[in-house]
Amino acid sequence: MSANQVRIIGGRHRGRRLHFSPGRGLRPTPDRVRETLFNWLQGEIRGARCLDLFAGSGALGLEALSRGAGWLRAVEQSRPVAQRLRENIALLAEESAAEVCQADVLRLLRAEPDAPFDIVFVDPPFADGRLPSVCGLLEENGWLGASAWIYLEQDASHDWPSIPAAWTLHREGGAGQSAHRLLRRSIPR
Repeated sequence: MSANQVRIIGGRHRGRRLHFSPGRGLRPTPDRVRETLFNWLQGEIRGARCLDLFAGSGALGLEALSRGAGWLRAVEQSRPVAQRLRENIALLAEESAAEVCQADVLRLLRAEPDAPFDIVFVDPPFADGRLPSVCGLLEENGWLGASAWIYLEQDASHDWPSIPAAWTLHREGGAGQSAHRLLRRSIPR
């Protein structure tokens, strides 16, 4: 596969290769890690409202759409990266199921969402240190459904941040320089 290209590995767009704009700290989640994550989420994706924070190449959010997610909001701060993501959504004819929000993630999360999300992907640039703040804001401001799934990815050399009390670890793994966790929110109804 050439540089600045990502391949969708499952679902209705399986095998599609999409180009993305390079950006500082942008490193798409590798195929192997995405395959593991979506195996963990099997049965949870269909119809889910998904939020892809620090979307970058769109590897996680577009994979979710390909596998049947009902709605995707991809958040990316870089204008050229966000524009390329919009173009890729159009190439996949997924405009009715997805939107790209060009914004700073922390600023966005300080507001309340129009509706909570079922699955949230949080994969910031490894060196930026925003993971703890993102976790807190997701929980505090109504971004998560009562039993939402939260995927976190970070540099394997860092310790995991504290997580909100309502989140429990479901699975974790690592590949190369990245470590990843899938957590479940559990709020009594």
